[in-house]
Amino acid sequence: MKLDEIFKNKFLYSKSFNIFKFLYFCYQLLKSKRIQNKRKLYSNWGLDMMADDFFKNKSKGVYIDVGCHHPFLNNNTYRLYKKGWSGINIDLDFNTVDMFNFFRGSDLNIEAAVSDKNEERDFFFFHNRSAINTLSEKSGIKAKEVKKIQTTTLNSLIENSKFKDSKINYVSIDVEGHELSVLRGFNLKKYKPDLIILEFIDPNIKEFYQQNVKSIMDSNLYQYMIDHDYKLVNWIHDDLVFIPKGNT
Repeated sequence: MKLDEIFKNKFLYSKSFNIFKFLYFCYQLLKSKRIQNKRKLYSNWGLDMMADDFFKNKSKGVYIDVGCHHPFLNNNTYRLYKKGWSGINIDLDFNTVDMFNFFRGSDLNIEAAVSDKNEERDFFFFHNRSAINTLSEKSGIKAKEVKKIQTTTLNSLIENSKFKDSKINYVSIDVEGHELSVLRGFNLKKYKPDLIILEFIDPNIKEFYQQNVKSIMDSNLYQYMIDHDYKLVNWIHDDLVFIPKGNT
């Protein structure tokens, strides 16, 4: 094992707090601030600005971010967090949850594998802090390792949180092809979020730029949202933006 791998496994990826982890967090904060100052964006493709504009008259609200990955970089909810919102951030990686607890303490940050039921299933692991670790077999075909993990549902996490009686305004799900399973474990009729952003990965298309309107409309993910009274209002890169039918 290389020296840098030994360092990461012993210190950075340890579940206990230590000075090395603290310094790494500080480095991440400085790096993200430098990038933010240059581009004025926190998420990919301006999704955070789109959500902020959508909720421009709402200073407080609740979001759920499944597959949150990083507190600032490429994050769809940080702009709203700065505005005064709070919510639930969920990720498979305990290092990610550590960072959220450190920098976004007003949120509820949970290490969990979210799916449509409580069960043990395969977890396709690429590496720690990877944005593409997933429960999707098709997306995880090149994974470094396949592990077993216990899953839970979004309904269960909400019902056992301080947000159980809250209006859920915004949901972002980016779990590398496992989005539909997450949605099936979430009561859309009960919570009826005002805005839902879903990553869309067509398993039949190798590159995202080959996706088209037909491939989206033929997908089970799109049909599920339509069946639950949502309509597609935007498509940005590989993200689909839905709002309830009847909303403008």
